[in-house]
Amino acid sequence: MSCLLAVWLAVVLSGIQAVDRSNFKTCIQSSFCKRMRDVVPGHSPYRALLETLELSNTRLTLQLINDNNKVRLLLELYRLQGNMTRLKINELKPLRPRFEVPDVLIADPPTEPLSLVSQDEGGVVLSLGADARHLVVSARPFRLDIVEGPHVLLSVNSRGLLAFEHQRPRKDTSSENDSEEVEAEEDAEDQNYEKEEDQADMWEETFKSHTDSKPNGPTAISMDFSLPGVEHVYGIPEHAENLRLKTTDGHDPYRLYNLDVFQYELYNPMALYGSVPVLLSHSTQRTMGIFWLNAAETWVDISSKAAENTDSVQAPSKVAQTDVRWISESGIIDVFIMLGPKPTDVFAQYASLTGTQSFPPLFALGYHQCRWNYKDQEDVRSVDQGFDDHDIPYDFIWLDIEHADGKRYFTWDPAHFSQPREMLQGLVDKRRKMVAIVDPHIKVDSGYRVHKEIRSKNLYVKNKDGGDYEGWCWPGTSGYPDFTNPEMRSWWASMFAYDQYEGSMENLYIWNDMNEPSVFNGPEVTMHKDALHGSWEHRDIHNLYGLYVQMATADGLIQRSGGVERPFVLARAFFAGSQRYGAVWTGDNAAEWSHLKISIPMCLSLGLVGISFCGADVGGFFKSPSSELLVRWYQTGAYQPFFRAHAHLDTPRREPWLFGPENTALIREAVRQRYALLPYWYLLFYKAHGTGQPVMRPLWVEYPEDVTTFTIDDEYLLGRDLLVHPVTDEGSKEVTVYLPGTGGVWYDAFTFQRHEGGQNLYVPVTMSSIPVFQRGGSIIPRKNRIRRSSSCMEKDPYTLYVALSPQGTAEGELYIDDGHTFNYEQKKQFVHRRFIFADSTLSSSNISPDSQFSTASWVERVLILGAHKPSSVTLKTSGGSVASLEFDFDEATSVLTVHKPGVNAGADWTLLFQW
Repeated sequence: MSCLLAVWLAVVLSGIQAVDRSNFKTCIQSSFCKRMRDVVPGHSPYRALLETLELSNTRLTLQLINDNNKVRLLLELYRLQGNMTRLKINELKPLRPRFEVPDVLIADPPTEPLSLVSQDEGGVVLSLGADARHLVVSARPFRLDIVEGPHVLLSVNSRGLLAFEHQRPRKDTSSENDSEEVEAEEDAEDQNYEKEEDQADMWEETFKSHTDSKPNGPTAISMDFSLPGVEHVYGIPEHAENLRLKTTDGHDPYRLYNLDVFQYELYNPMALYGSVPVLLSHSTQRTMGIFWLNAAETWVDISSKAAENTDSVQAPSKVAQTDVRWISESGIIDVFIMLGPKPTDVFAQYASLTGTQSFPPLFALGYHQCRWNYKDQEDVRSVDQGFDDHDIPYDFIWLDIEHADGKRYFTWDPAHFSQPREMLQGLVDKRRKMVAIVDPHIKVDSGYRVHKEIRSKNLYVKNKDGGDYEGWCWPGTSGYPDFTNPEMRSWWASMFAYDQYEGSMENLYIWNDMNEPSVFNGPEVTMHKDALHGSWEHRDIHNLYGLYVQMATADGLIQRSGGVERPFVLARAFFAGSQRYGAVWTGDNAAEWSHLKISIPMCLSLGLVGISFCGADVGGFFKSPSSELLVRWYQTGAYQPFFRAHAHLDTPRREPWLFGPENTALIREAVRQRYALLPYWYLLFYKAHGTGQPVMRPLWVEYPEDVTTFTIDDEYLLGRDLLVHPVTDEGSKEVTVYLPGTGGVWYDAFTFQRHEGGQNLYVPVTMSSIPVFQRGGSIIPRKNRIRRSSSCMEKDPYTLYVALSPQGTAEGELYIDDGHTFNYEQKKQFVHRRFIFADSTLSSSNISPDSQFSTASWVERVLILGAHKPSSVTLKTSGGSVASLEFDFDEATSVLTVHKPGVNAGADWTLLFQW
């Protein structure tokens, strides 16, 4: 290992105090961002050539010309099914093809007919189907407006910030291939390009000690969108930022460029591990979305102005507006405008493009125990036993990079993990699982089979000179597989077969870390932009790399089971569409209260753009939490989708029982609450998989007209029916919870006290408090017999929590399948029940009559919150039997408990209440 790498690793392992921002670019240091940002709002040089318009049944094409340089662009417009519009802009005659993002869209989006309403010398008007919704194309300057009746919903290039750097021959040096250069010059002359002066850094750019050769020159693109009537925008993760995006006026734009940023700063627009170029706008009138399909480095500027009210009748109020500018280094403009109008519509529209959250196995929703690193098999056995000794359930124990032989992935350290199957079998015996890390950097070692095969198949990423690209990562000098190549992905998937991944078993699952990709000695700790993936530069595909790694790994886990078992794969880097392949987390956070607090808006932002399976390292990865912080983090993590504790190599051990009996009891209770609610979590993920609706969602998603909810990001909803306000401040004695829904009610999930909706509720808290409320009008199933793992609870009974609305009604669902295979999809083997309480009757009916599945679980108890005392409770089954049931009524809490209905969870039945 070189001295420089050893020094770098020493810095990482020591746990630095904060990110070194000098390692990462600002906009002014990224030349294309600076050039695009130097374009000021005003008169656009782009003009639509209406005489070139062609309209077919599925699309409109139209040429645009830049009057400054005479370069022509080709505009394509599509009206898509589901109330969406697609806009594509490319060079009309590019010198070489420009990159268009593959593998993110699940299919070519189906189109609907476009029809011409009117045309004159100023532009054209197209119908978007609905009587009052039109697309207006203005010619000089070029502009698009989507209007509904008298209202403009969205405008494109209304600020004149469209910019498209056309490809051109280089002037200042001669090419190694002079014939290619001459041909490029002739192509430029054929298109009547005006000669333009090159700016600094267009053809070569240096950042710190790294030089980007930029062989294709400047290729940046920019486009502005205006959203009249909008003050609140969300999305474009990943940033350690509030849920509502802030204006970037006078500051750097939000950056989307997957980077390994350990111990990141909070509340700034720096790029982090993942990038999803989707922005949502929301107002009391409408929710919309913009999906900018580009995988290159991207910056997003946001400028918002609030509505200005006035008392003058003659001077009407100024309407709020938000302007958004997207800037990318290369590729084409390919943007999907999702017109809602409801939040649920936007989620469905985006899901129709990029797919839904993968449906995880039930056990993946349990608790995960991890650290860097459990040192050997005995350590694993001891930690596993510790959970049993302290009566804390868990499903997964994780192994970090030290488990492999010299950090050669797909291997085991022969000194410390010499019998991996024996270790895994010990977990199988307790119905538990393991996750092992497999990173996408491969140790360069002629004796390492994985490296030899990738090299022999010529499947590594190449450097600009055509040799295998190499960089430093955990194993030392490493090669980077070219996951953009389907052959590489297929080979990688094959490596997870049980006969290829020696020592692996059915209960071993996978973690892909460092997949930005992380290159310790690379520019900004990542791959050089002029590295090559076939004919494409890394700059074109950078943000796709992590998605491809997770895709190949998930495919491998599916293939090893013959297509039967659902995979579980955690990845750090992600892009649009990553939701189809597994879970993500918020990366290398710190044991600080501010990092606990920021985990909520970070996961909420991911949920809004399709990635529901999100969590943060419980306790913080860097530094050591106080016992209070650790307890509060467990309480928060238990109510976030992905629930894993993780810690840095140099931190003291922090298994849940190491902080004294009192804190162990508090952590145990938080974890047990998670396990009790697994039926509800599983239902939410089933629905997310089917519809694209987020599991963990902001309040405004369900209360879109309540402006109070628009900026709330310290509490959230799980589905529609649970509201969670974690305690995230040190020494808290109380929290203020906003309960939305004027005219509705909420019930404390533990005391069952009823509270009116539409109010700020002062809630005293102790160290055992987790403020959780169930919506009046909902029915939530729980399993209250908590065992050592979720699989051990498979046949246990359910308790139904029926929270009555002010009208005395409630509704809910229950979903059951085998918990781990694709049989629910391939063979329709599942139970999906609907519970309805109305007119003094609680009934269970089958939502999916064509499905078939047998469950051994039954309904053990029914709690009705907000009830009156009945004189009798009678059970009627589908077989015609009738039985009187015992019950208790607590007058202090107005909770009615019905004991031992004893009906199978998959059966039809009715409870009749005589008041």
